[in-house]
Amino acid sequence: MSNSVAILSDAVHDLGDSISLGLGWWLENYSSKTADSKFSYGYARFSLLGGLLNAIVLIVGSIFVLINTIPRFLSPEPTHSLGMMGLAVLGVVVNGIAAMKLSVGTNENTRVLSWHLIEDVLGWAVVLVGGIVIYFTEFYIIDSILSLGITLYIFYNVFIRLKSTFAIFMQSTPSSTSFEELKVKLLAIPGVKEEHHTHIWSLDGEHNVLTTHVKIDPASTIEEIVSLKGRIRKLATDFDFYHVTVEIEFDMGDCSISLDHD
Repeated sequence: MSNSVAILSDAVHDLGDSISLGLGWWLENYSSKTADSKFSYGYARFSLLGGLLNAIVLIVGSIFVLINTIPRFLSPEPTHSLGMMGLAVLGVVVNGIAAMKLSVGTNENTRVLSWHLIEDVLGWAVVLVGGIVIYFTEFYIIDSILSLGITLYIFYNVFIRLKSTFAIFMQSTPSSTSFEELKVKLLAIPGVKEEHHTHIWSLDGEHNVLTTHVKIDPASTIEEIVSLKGRIRKLATDFDFYHVTVEIEFDMGDCSISLDHD
């Protein structure tokens, strides 16, 4: 309608947001299913699929936009500036209303979404300003410059999201947890002589899991062992772990896992 690649790139951005919100809502409900014999840890990791599918859509859409944008730098084409302004105003209004509705939310998720929609409003506002400048100057290359800027911004955000999702899939230590601090505090617990095979990972970026082997005095009584495990679980609670597994050992020979892989 407007022959504007800036409009096209912002539309791809909004398409990605719409898919992200829709998939996020559906997968969030699906991922809340309780654990069963097929997925013993539950379905929490399904919530990561939304981010991956959204990233694929944005990458494919952005490549399509770039294919149409790059030739415009060599040979700028006239754009319908009034059409650009009209669609930009529509984008500002729709995203603005959505942001206002979410701004009354009280949880962290709605606040994040509200700010994301405000970011979309600003993107359309930039296109609106670009349309006004083109209307008065007929400097059509601005359209290509805006499109390239928006597309590079999309690629940057996709990279950040993929990096975070990839880290979770590869079971890296969550950035919110200090691995070394946890080990120091674990060894500081009275009765813990050694620790090994301490592992931390996240199911979905929110629910973190801890497993650890601790060596204690072979002369420890049942009551002392129960008390020790209680202190370890209290420490795990302080670190906000969703699931904790503690294996008690009396001798290094008790460990069934090779220490070469610690």
